[in-house]
Amino acid sequence: MPSTELIRIVSRSSPMALAQVERVRTELVALRPGIRTEVVPVTTSGDRWMGDLSKLGGKGAFTKEVDAALLAGEADLAVHCIKDVPADRPLPQGTVFAAFLKRDDIRDALVHPEGLGLDDLPAGTRIGTSSVRRVAQLAISHPHLECVPMRGNANRRLDKLEAGDADALLLAVSGLERIEQTHRISEILSVETMCPPIGAGVLGLQCREDDTATIDAVAGLGDTNTWREVTAERMFLHVLQGHCNSPIAGYAKAERDGRLSLRARVFTPDGKTVLDAHEWAGPLDPATLGTSVAVALLRQGARELIDTIPH
Repeated sequence: MPSTELIRIVSRSSPMALAQVERVRTELVALRPGIRTEVVPVTTSGDRWMGDLSKLGGKGAFTKEVDAALLAGEADLAVHCIKDVPADRPLPQGTVFAAFLKRDDIRDALVHPEGLGLDDLPAGTRIGTSSVRRVAQLAISHPHLECVPMRGNANRRLDKLEAGDADALLLAVSGLERIEQTHRISEILSVETMCPPIGAGVLGLQCREDDTATIDAVAGLGDTNTWREVTAERMFLHVLQGHCNSPIAGYAKAERDGRLSLRARVFTPDGKTVLDAHEWAGPLDPATLGTSVAVALLRQGARELIDTIPH
């Protein structure tokens, strides 16, 4: 970092990503009033490409350019949606997460122009989503609905809904909160109906590991319970080694009394096979809990299920 007075923050250039940066800037100024911040926006290959993410190497398509700017010294801090950061491989060498901000809502929301709930939608209703996780779970709970591929940031998808490209959308509650579009929500789905993705609702702050000045400056923004939850979830996904076409869902929950649990599920794309595991940490540390839940699913056949899915 050039000095402790200026932190250059690199982020994707979408409206939601920039809104996330504003949250970080606001919290950082409150924590360290003397610090100035500057935004370094980048457009990632994942933002430009509207096709199948697997053709770009999966979720890493949303982070490669951000990582490159950080490693090149063009920025000091990167703000990521943790759900978009691959967990099946390590962070780029030379970088670390300095903090995970307090977790936002992990649930998904239905957006329907007439305000209908999921159970009220007639057969054949077109749900805009390219998430294999959402497609698999809708196939279980609402097989009469039709999923139509739709990518792009949340603002773009809302525009596509208005243009008639779909009849309804499934979007993250936290994302709609960040772009101030919660008035569009028709129904917030329970985690039993729509189990969230790993890292849902969490913003992570990534730095170069040798940049101790920036790490020290932002570490105080971190939330201990969120760190425990994300550590368990990402270790689970790392051990499972799922790819971007694998319908994998799960969330950890830190209770007020300190207990930590992790529930996770693996699906076939059509939802006809579901593997489920739910464990409490007890004396286990978060990473060990994540490993234990992954092993439980591997014993149920998760490796074979994941390997049969093209990617």
